[in-house]
Amino acid sequence: MGGFDMESLVDATAGAIGSLASTTILYPLDTCKTKYQAELRTPHLRKYRNLMDVLWEAISKRQVLSLFQGLGTKNLQSFISSFIYFYGYSFFRKMYIERSGYKSIGTKANLLIAAVSGAFTVAITQPLDTAASRMQTSDFGKSKGLWKTLSEGTWGEAFDGLGISILLTINPAIQYTAFDQLKQRLLEGQQGNPQSLSALTAFLLGAASKCAATCLTYPAIRCKVMIQAAESEDDTYEEAEVKARKTVSGALYAIWKKEGLLGFFKGLKAQILKTVLSAAFLLMIKEKITKSTWVLFMGIRRFLFLSRSRLKSS
Repeated sequence: MGGFDMESLVDATAGAIGSLASTTILYPLDTCKTKYQAELRTPHLRKYRNLMDVLWEAISKRQVLSLFQGLGTKNLQSFISSFIYFYGYSFFRKMYIERSGYKSIGTKANLLIAAVSGAFTVAITQPLDTAASRMQTSDFGKSKGLWKTLSEGTWGEAFDGLGISILLTINPAIQYTAFDQLKQRLLEGQQGNPQSLSALTAFLLGAASKCAATCLTYPAIRCKVMIQAAESEDDTYEEAEVKARKTVSGALYAIWKKEGLLGFFKGLKAQILKTVLSAAFLLMIKEKITKSTWVLFMGIRRFLFLSRSRLKSS
């Protein structure tokens, strides 16, 4: 562990565990939300009017467990991306503070560091994100495994939506920057200089910061879902139209043509509900287990150091 920055490693592990727990708890809601966002039809032909219609379809078809289709892939993607993101964010943040000589980091620098960490994470985990979206938006009971989902298309198709995903790194950048700045101010104002927030405070700060980020970036989020979505058997689009929708400009035009201006915000309430709860749970869990993770890693480090010393002495 000597090659790693301990503080960044602890932060990354706690963040990844928080993301894993949050993703699992809210996955049925995420599936309903994603299928609702992916549908693109004129208002009078819509299959889903709201999230409850998606849930009722799963129940009526006796496919309730299909609400968890793609959970393994999503958890793998969430764990890897959160670990890389939190490690990179913590590492670059610490480096900036050490080199600048400042005791804290400003908003502009925080946004830049968060965006760079997010872009690096997206580039690595995009195929998993694409596969998870296709599995979630497949017809209930007809989702395929990770390898089969990716192998059906070309390697380039595994990176569908990469450009807009990189653009959307501003979302967590806004979220974590807002959370960090609010957290710093709250901790500085408390007596005894505590090192962590209470679970309730962390939950509320996480919810508020994610809500702001989601509202600002939602049209891009809707485009990303459409670009990555699997094709439904109910769709009657021509191949050329399907291919056109796999680009950002094509997705934007399709939304405008079929649903008008309000189409860019279709599913916003569902997105806010899911992402706010997810971010709040993630940051609450991360905040509460960081100290335990630190103790665990210090124990492992001490054990490895003692073992090495014994080997050398023998």
